[in-house]
Amino acid sequence: MTDQLPDLFSLIADLRQRGEAFSIATVVRTENATSAKAGAKAVVLRDGSIHGHLGGGCIIGAVRRSSAAVLRDGRPRLIRVRPRSEVVERLDVDGVELHKSACPSGGTVDIFVEPLRPPPRLFVCGVSPVALALSELAPRLDYDVVSCALSEDLDKVRGAGSLHEGFDFSDMAIAKRDFIVVATQGKRDREALAAALASPAGYVAFVGSRRKVGVLTDQLRELGLPNSRLEDLCAPAGLNIQAIEPAEIALSILGEMIAHRRSGIRENARNNDIETDEDEKRRES
Repeated sequence: MTDQLPDLFSLIADLRQRGEAFSIATVVRTENATSAKAGAKAVVLRDGSIHGHLGGGCIIGAVRRSSAAVLRDGRPRLIRVRPRSEVVERLDVDGVELHKSACPSGGTVDIFVEPLRPPPRLFVCGVSPVALALSELAPRLDYDVVSCALSEDLDKVRGAGSLHEGFDFSDMAIAKRDFIVVATQGKRDREALAAALASPAGYVAFVGSRRKVGVLTDQLRELGLPNSRLEDLCAPAGLNIQAIEPAEIALSILGEMIAHRRSGIRENARNNDIETDEDEKRRES
């Protein structure tokens, strides 16, 4: 096991460098005869491939199912793989999630599965005081900040992890888990907002008055942007905390982003129950 750790650590470093999500499974306890040993580790990729040794094949299905679940909901979990004849509920008496094993050894294995996902990306459009405050505060909450600004404004940006010239997101591989805040405040507002709403980002917010938001959304609707997407817009951006100063407004936006992010995790957890052995067989048949 010790000989494998350097290779696993190298793999983990490589995956993190590439920004890929994966999970780490660690054997924390065994009972009776098992091929697994406490302390054994493995890296589980999104495609279910397992790198490392956790013991026999009897626990592989449980590890794959749990890895997929933790990557969906973003929360680690402790699982217990026990002989099929001893599993009658989904949770053991101590609250640990149970999975069935058909191994003849009859042993029990406790495995801790934890997700390692790249930090969410936040695209901040503009160099207004609110945009600059947001770019400086967001990294403290583990957001990977990309500041998007016109070429003549890029030198004003502070705190962002990277810079992007203009508001064309077509080459940025934006995903649903990404965040975009348009804080251009009078400088290419419609252009930036149109590009943000045309992207698949799950959270798009606009810093501005309700009146301005109404005018812009009417214009975007006339340009063909669907109502369903316009209804997703968070505007005016941020929670109502009576914010006045730019840093306070940025803080209110971050609060709204956290609420959006955590509600998504809870929704995933509700919609993705523990997959059983029978579920896996049906999926693979």
